[in-house]
Amino acid sequence: MSQWVVLVGRSADIDNAATPHKIMTSRDYLARPNLFGGQRPKVINLSRSYAYQSRGYYASLLAGARGHRVIPSVETMIDLSEKKLYENSLPELESALSKVFREEAEMPDGPLRVYFGYAEDHRLDRFAKLLFDWFRAPALEVFLEWKERLRIRRIGFASLGKLDEAETGRLMAAMERYTAREWRDARAKSPSKYAFATLYDPREELPPTSVDSLKHWAKIASRMSVDVEPITRKDLPRLANFDALFIRETTSINNHTYRFARRAVQEGMPVIDDPVSMIRCTNKVFLNELMLGNGVCVPPSVMIGGKEDLVRAADTLGFPMVLKIPDGSFSRGVKKLSDMKALEALAHGWLEDSDLLIAQKFMPTAFDWRIGVLGGQPLFAVKYLMAKEHWQIINHDAGGRPMEGGFEAVALADAPPQVLDAGLRAARCIGDGLYGVDLKETDGGVFLIEVNDNPNLEHGVEDAAEKDEVWTRLTRWFIDRIEG
Repeated sequence: MSQWVVLVGRSADIDNAATPHKIMTSRDYLARPNLFGGQRPKVINLSRSYAYQSRGYYASLLAGARGHRVIPSVETMIDLSEKKLYENSLPELESALSKVFREEAEMPDGPLRVYFGYAEDHRLDRFAKLLFDWFRAPALEVFLEWKERLRIRRIGFASLGKLDEAETGRLMAAMERYTAREWRDARAKSPSKYAFATLYDPREELPPTSVDSLKHWAKIASRMSVDVEPITRKDLPRLANFDALFIRETTSINNHTYRFARRAVQEGMPVIDDPVSMIRCTNKVFLNELMLGNGVCVPPSVMIGGKEDLVRAADTLGFPMVLKIPDGSFSRGVKKLSDMKALEALAHGWLEDSDLLIAQKFMPTAFDWRIGVLGGQPLFAVKYLMAKEHWQIINHDAGGRPMEGGFEAVALADAPPQVLDAGLRAARCIGDGLYGVDLKETDGGVFLIEVNDNPNLEHGVEDAAEKDEVWTRLTRWFIDRIEG
């Protein structure tokens, strides 16, 4: 049986001779749940309609339930159902188009059609790939308009039943190019059962995992019939060639790491970090509200939306206090302030970039706990010591390279139960992936500082107490979710 299965609205929609893949109607696919006998084919849904509760919709919905990889997914169908759900993609897409169509007269009369990331006009190659990155669908239509500049009026699915012979030919040719990128051919000589992509940036100053540590993981994973392959931001087009994705560069919902995570989810691949975890962990304001709502202790806090909130923060928290930008990582965007003058000056500048800030009571400690949590269970426990003559574990203001404090790995069996409990409760509010929960242990109790979706995992540091069990459990997490 071909690894690819193509679903059509009716048997006459595609000539079986036009493609080597298995062709079946969406009706047959829906009616025969046990057809593939536990195998996991890749499904291309070419149904005539993806409307809610149509056969095309249910085909993708049930493909997900059956553990089959499918495009388009139900998530993509929902994304394209309303413009407000995909409007965050428009600036990047419009920027790519504006480099091709610089004047209104250059714009095409009808919609632009993109099939599997390919456009007929080669000037649109970059745009077509970007569009496919955002919306994994066989056939898309983009409607343009000119309002002082080029704008995208609407993005939707092309109606496959209305394509003429030439357009159908382009669709089929694009599908064959897409399905030809088959990872099993590239790994034909490899005895490994699975291949995990590991996204990293070789130039990152403070990566969550070093190259040497990734090599250590690869050795352990190989014993479990898994290949670990490093990839970079240029490798998004071949992500579907892998079985799982582990993101090991600093994540942000505003850069390529989010797109990689989103693409992995669209491909039905297990991923750390997943897009939802990124969104939830990235914003400290959201985290603070989420933890309070779930009974996890956080330092006394005040939300600052304008200068009128500064006096309230000072009266409530006193000085010194800690002021935080909602979106920050590795202790960046976090400052300790000693008086009202410093608070007013810093808040004034930061509020120009963010509508909300968060002020918290300063809690001095000699170290912060980090509890690593994977799949809702503790993975490691480490004490991160404060940087020399500094109040944080990383000093970004030392001049030159950021200065880090030391660490002390602690066996999970020896970690304080109240610290472990707080770490697990906080992580379970986020999801089922890998998280680093930062906590302060004080005489007044254990307080959550933040939950990191992209925690450090360094050989000789986070694994110093639990040893290779950390990497074995990480590999097993991915395998369990692949095998479903």
